[in-house]
Amino acid sequence: MRAAWGRLARELGRFGVVGALAFVVDVGTFNLLIATAGSGHPLTSKVVAVVVATIFSWLGNRFWTYRHRRGARSRRLLPELVLFVGLNGVALLISLAILALSHYLMGLTSPLADNVSNVVGIAVGTAFRFFAYRTWVFREDRPVAELALDPSAPLPVTTRRG
Repeated sequence: MRAAWGRLARELGRFGVVGALAFVVDVGTFNLLIATAGSGHPLTSKVVAVVVATIFSWLGNRFWTYRHRRGARSRRLLPELVLFVGLNGVALLISLAILALSHYLMGLTSPLADNVSNVVGIAVGTAFRFFAYRTWVFREDRPVAELALDPSAPLPVTTRRG
């Protein structure tokens, strides 16, 4: 049990480092776009910033955070990337909803208000992404007997031949 908690702590730490760097990429890109071409278009700026940060995050998580898991060792990069991008799309919708609520419904249109909403959206989306990545994208390669003892583990996918 202690080893499992240690592994989880290491994953969470690495996820945090990649996430912190992706946060800098996201917020930096968002502010650069708001200050230049995206002035007056915070949602478009947010979408572009998330796309750039998602690419950075996928590389960091695949090749560092979750490199020991089956999904990270898989040669099936495209399906993994599609799933990763899809889950980031859900996190983006969370972030966009928070930003739109603040900017358009509450009328908080200052750069400070947009940045606060952006950070809140990133925080909520990050919690979602951590559990989604380790559950669906970078699944753990565990023996079936061990999976049987853990009712919260995702079921292995099998195919029938015949």
